[in-house]
This record gives sequence, C-alpha cells and structure tokens, in this order.
Amino acid sequence: MAIKRPKPEEIVVKLRQVEVLMGQGMPRIDAIRQISVTEQTYYRWKKCGGMGTEQLKELKRLQKENERLRCAVSDLTLDKLILKEAASGNF
Repeated sequence: MAIKRPKPEEIVVKLRQVEVLMGQGMPRIDAIRQISVTEQTYYRWKKCGGMGTEQLKELKRLQKENERLRCAVSDLTLDKLILKEAASGNF
C-alpha cells in the first residue's frame, strides 16, 4: 500500500490547527499529536509553514525548473568538453 503524502494545502491547514490549539493553552506536543503527525514531520513542515499554499506551489515549481536547468547545463558542458577534446586532436 502506497504512503499518502499530504498536499501543501493540507499541510498549511494542519500547521494552523496546531497554532490554534496552542493558542487555546494546549501544550505543543499534544497539539502535534492531535493532528496525527510526528514531531519530526511537524518541525520539517514548520520550516515552510510561513508560506501560503500558492507560495508552496510556486516553490515546488521553481525547484523542478531549477533541476531541469541544471541537467541541461551539465549536458551542454559535457558536449562542450567533448568537442574541445575532439578539436585539439590530430586527424
């Protein structure tokens, strides 16, 4: 059975739920347990938690584009090195 990963919108909602519960006087650990995630997951989510859902989507899109561009640059660099080596050889 595959692990279901929450969508960015769901993460933001759960982080806000923790804030509300803590505002009502509940300890942070109990609030985290209330939303059914581990402490480690909560703190990992908290790093990006200040962003809205649209900002999270934009961040993911930019990360994918960045990875694609890095691959393109590495391929072009390799092609350039091969052509340079071939040009310097005696034929």
